[in-house]
Amino acid sequence: MKIHVGAAATDEEASAIAEAMAEHFGVATEVYAGDDADEPLATAEPPEIDYPLDDDLGPTDREARLRAEIDDILQGGPEKYKRRLPDQGKLFVRDRLDLWFGEGGEGGPGDAGREGAADGVKFEDGKFAHFDAWHEHSPDVDEYDEGNRLPADGLITGAAEFEGRDLHFMANDFTVKAGSMAGKGVEKFLRMQQRALKNGKPVLYLMDSSGGRIDQQTGFFANREGIGKYYYNHSMLSGRVPQVCVLYGPCIAGAAYTPVFADFTIMVEGMSAMAIASPRMVKMVTGEEIDMDELGGPDVHAKHSGSADLVAEDERHARELVAKLVGYLPDKAGEKPPRSDPKPPTYAPDGIDELIPEAPNRPYDVHDLLERVCDAESVFELKPDYGKEIVTAFARIDGRPVGIVANQPTERSGAIFPDAAEKAAQFIWTCDAYEVPLLYLCDTPGFMAGSQVEKDAILEKGKKFIYATSSATVPKQTVVVRKAYGAGIYAMGGPAYEPESVIGLPSGEIGIMGPEAAINAVYANKLNAIDDPDERAAREDELREEYRRDIDVHRMASEVVIDEIVPPSELREELVQRFDFYADIEKSVPDKKHGTVL
Repeated sequence: MKIHVGAAATDEEASAIAEAMAEHFGVATEVYAGDDADEPLATAEPPEIDYPLDDDLGPTDREARLRAEIDDILQGGPEKYKRRLPDQGKLFVRDRLDLWFGEGGEGGPGDAGREGAADGVKFEDGKFAHFDAWHEHSPDVDEYDEGNRLPADGLITGAAEFEGRDLHFMANDFTVKAGSMAGKGVEKFLRMQQRALKNGKPVLYLMDSSGGRIDQQTGFFANREGIGKYYYNHSMLSGRVPQVCVLYGPCIAGAAYTPVFADFTIMVEGMSAMAIASPRMVKMVTGEEIDMDELGGPDVHAKHSGSADLVAEDERHARELVAKLVGYLPDKAGEKPPRSDPKPPTYAPDGIDELIPEAPNRPYDVHDLLERVCDAESVFELKPDYGKEIVTAFARIDGRPVGIVANQPTERSGAIFPDAAEKAAQFIWTCDAYEVPLLYLCDTPGFMAGSQVEKDAILEKGKKFIYATSSATVPKQTVVVRKAYGAGIYAMGGPAYEPESVIGLPSGEIGIMGPEAAINAVYANKLNAIDDPDERAAREDELREEYRRDIDVHRMASEVVIDEIVPPSELREELVQRFDFYADIEKSVPDKKHGTVL
């Protein structure tokens, strides 16, 4: 380093300056007298620092104090609230993290201890949030108040390894003001989401929150970077990275939006609930008296609203479900889902033909068909109790993850009702976002008719189903298993919707409607004019057979409406080859900002 001083500086002054600067900055220093001097008046080398490298060095009391503070934070909220958790069937949040991220997922309550994080937790952010406001060693608190204990501000965020995958996580601490959200916790939540947007890793929400902390709402409720930003970030993350939410408690108001914004939501039997308002608020506003489970428990959202994808038996089961779920998904949009080692199906494909009844209205369980087409133990159904006329499930075919949309003939003959249409649309949209190929198994009399389904928005929800099928750009394969009547074949990936293939089984039929309805619509007057019952019945049979020949899959193949008729015992292998061949197909939608169908 070169330094210029006044030309009148003495040797002693220059030396003193050189030595001081060399010691301060730790670099060799030259001091010049005047701006034009060519030779330094004084020089100095930095002193050699004799770092203490003794083997017996270790932490001081300063580190011991910090570790004590961390251990105090890890204890969570007041002990009286922790003691209530077992009666609620819940784990303390730190034990919950042990369960999720412990070695091999085998951790349980207390397994990892409170000395540190679970094995799979890579790091935690904001552990000291709100520390000065409550900690007994804080200089700002004259007297420690256990009731104001707010470790981590009741919300834990960080990064962890789960089933070999890196992800972001958040978890509410129900012992801290019932998991409610306030300023510092909100800031941590937002940072976690914003980092997920940048690095493209999945997000796991372990929700157990009573909502916003009403007595501390100033500064976080309506602010630009307040709790409302949660849902903006959820929207931006949607389709960017998988968002999975597990619900552990009665999540009310704002807290209830995180599970419905997530791509997948798992509720836990006997403890989970979500609602726009608490039972107390409902009574105040409407006069209705209702308990939390009836208002928004698992039964409500798994069967009626469709907001819950799955219901777990307990905390450990919830983890098992999510572990299976993420195996079908990539880390982020644009990546292919992970493949697994192929497995033969549970039952031989040779039985498919006998499984499918010849009569179009005779029921069979489509799950039995899936067990003969998909890899053994790979079918993972979502929303099984909602819109049951359609089965939506992840599965693997020859180790490749696929999303299955299948009509269910055991449920009202597989007719498409509003809830089923909405469920299918959401599932297709999610599969398309995360590059999961789609398999349609069509066996439906079409969209249901009637005054009640019109009130339930069959046209609106059917529109969403057709829109999702139209817009999805992942590889799609359609199988006409049996009946494909009316607009059902449109929604179920028919020829006009540009699937990579439409193949039929010999039991397949494609038409505007089924034979019975068609004969009634076209020939009712002529048939009624036949007085003899036997003659009328014979004519009906004749017309029925004529109509069935017109809609038979052989006619459709002859006219090249469909691509191929496949022997049922070869269906699985046909799908293996077609999914493999079209795995990297490039498809696009017209250049536009976005469609207008939601």
